[in-house]
Amino acid sequence: MFRKSRQLLFRICSRSAVSHQYAPKVIRRPYASQAINQMLLLQQMDICADQPSRALVIGVYADEEDKNDAGILTPAGWRYNLQKTNGRLIEVLRMSGPMPRRGEARLLFAVEPERIPYYSVVAVVGLGKECLGYNPYEVLDEQKEAIRRSVAAACRILAELDTDRIEVENCGHAESAAEGAALGIWLYQELRDPKTRIFVPAIDLYATKDEVCDIEGWRIGLQKAAAQNLTRQLQEMPSNLLTPTAFAQNVVEVLCKSGVNVEVKVEGWAESQSMHAFLAVGKASCEPPIFLELSYYGTCAEERPIVLVGQGITYDAGGLCLKKKHELFHMRGDMTGAAVVVATCRAVAGLRLPVNIRGLIPLCENVVGCNSFRPGDMVKSMNGKTIEVQCTDHEDVLVLADALLYAQNFCPKCIIDIGTCSGYMRQSLDEAACGVFTNSEILWQQIKHASMHTGDRVWRFPLWHYYTKAVRAGGRSDVQNYGIGRGGRPCKAAAFLREFVPCGQWMHIDATNVMVTNGIDFEYLRRGMAGRPTRTLIEFIAQTICKDTAPKMGK
Repeated sequence: MFRKSRQLLFRICSRSAVSHQYAPKVIRRPYASQAINQMLLLQQMDICADQPSRALVIGVYADEEDKNDAGILTPAGWRYNLQKTNGRLIEVLRMSGPMPRRGEARLLFAVEPERIPYYSVVAVVGLGKECLGYNPYEVLDEQKEAIRRSVAAACRILAELDTDRIEVENCGHAESAAEGAALGIWLYQELRDPKTRIFVPAIDLYATKDEVCDIEGWRIGLQKAAAQNLTRQLQEMPSNLLTPTAFAQNVVEVLCKSGVNVEVKVEGWAESQSMHAFLAVGKASCEPPIFLELSYYGTCAEERPIVLVGQGITYDAGGLCLKKKHELFHMRGDMTGAAVVVATCRAVAGLRLPVNIRGLIPLCENVVGCNSFRPGDMVKSMNGKTIEVQCTDHEDVLVLADALLYAQNFCPKCIIDIGTCSGYMRQSLDEAACGVFTNSEILWQQIKHASMHTGDRVWRFPLWHYYTKAVRAGGRSDVQNYGIGRGGRPCKAAAFLREFVPCGQWMHIDATNVMVTNGIDFEYLRRGMAGRPTRTLIEFIAQTICKDTAPKMGK
């Protein structure tokens, strides 16, 4: 009888090992007691069973300042607690200690009464108080941000457990839950050996038959998260692989499938347009400069477009004014503005927003070479203004200047440029928010409301005449790319760009300080390139279509 049991156990484990490469080894050592042998047999059969690896993420509301708060599950979590666990889930959660805080997750295993549960693990995430909403002092919707942070924390922990599939309930806002889940599990590993890559689980919205699920909100959240992940992917690619030419090839492959038209313009075209400021930056590199023009038509062709301009310096060594060693490592991300524009165009096309978009991306490298432009050089822009190059490490504004002038050809509703123009933004705002400079109060209110919804905040900086005088102070030229004085560098960069926007609504977003994240401040962003402010820009474009964009106060 014992021999037959051992043979049966061996067959069970063999079948399990075929479907699961990490099946545990069977203990074959017999004991004198028959009862012990039978107990070991049952234990080994339970271990060798190849259970489906599914996980569920549900939310709980609790006062973070009260450790004795018993917590209230979300409606979907409460139904699961009653229908699938017979009330055991909330009991185990309360016995496990204080309720999880915002950005935290508590894993509960085998809470379903079945021998092989449908969900092998349930992650309960903290959502804070039920009354969270728009906080005017933080300029943030705290409920949506709590959902992103907590869902992302849970999905990252579950991914480390090699979970095959994660189902996430909406936690009160399906769009934010989708953003947190998709952003949290993403990581750049394209260049790693496929055998050593970290497994990325599939995510889906949890819903039951008797529940109305917000599948459209979930889809929108996935689109926004995929756009930010595309930005992160482009930022993370090494500069020797993502040259201006390679960047253009990637953009053609990504956008042409989405219904966005891409025109690749070469160096000769830029010369014919008198883009001498742009060409001066890239002439030291062996890689030729390229100018991309993206077109998306979501409404009638006569409708004036929103023009997006993205700075596309695929690597910035500083030119002859060479950067310091610790600054060079992340300079592969100096094309953040270009990556944001590409990802935004793809998301707008995927969401089929009824708006026309025109994207302009000047691509080049700023490196040291025998043909480098030098401090003291004079270059002319498209409008004939003479620019004195005071520092070759402040080339960002030179690249954007010609693109802003070219944008006037499309008679735009507004022009929005995204760049990484000043490292001093980190001293001002750290990773909290992007810097915004604009000549339009309407654009500022719209971008502020958009950032409040997405959690990727912005903050307005002054665009005073004081800074305009600083960049016009040179007697030998019309403007200088650095200006006089030592402080206010981000404001001077914006004042310089304003010289090349003759009329209309314009907004400059400086994303230097949010280009890289430490992986601590935002649970849904791993350490490395952040992909910001992609979601805020998408939300901004969507809100320009809607009539009611004002933030709503919490109850």
